Amino acid sequence: MAEHQPYQQSHQQPGSQPRYQVVKAATAATAGGSLLVLSGLILAGTVIALTIATPLLVIFSPVLVPAVITVSLLIMGFLASGGFGVAGITVFSWIYRYVTGKHPPGADQLDLARHKLASKAREMKDRAEQFGQQHTSGPQTS
Repeated sequence: MAEHQPYQQSHQQPGSQPRYQVVKAATAATAGGSLLVLSGLILAGTVIALTIATPLLVIFSPVLVPAVITVSLLIMGFLASGGFGVAGITVFSWIYRYVTGKHPPGADQLDLARHKLASKAREMKDRAEQFGQQHTSGPQTS
């Protein structure tokens, strides 16, 4: 942007630079002042609305508080129900793809875990058989 400044200054009249600064300052002051006035009006309106609404909230609070709690619980219930429904559909979809052989993400890990469990189960079965044979064929002291 610094390359564009000499080009702009060379084509402007010598006395126009301070005037340009004044226009920028006036525009900024006008915009800032307008926003400041608007901010004050909104603050005043908020205070007036709060002053009017506070007695109504106090009068109706025995009705409003349980209503808000009930509506909040209903909304949370529907959201939880929807979330669990989506999770269930996702699980069923994954299982369907796994059973039909479409190899969904994580199927390799599941197969590896299944093989490990099956080998451990066979190993434990063999150990139990050996243990049973040792105790049944061992010396009997009666």
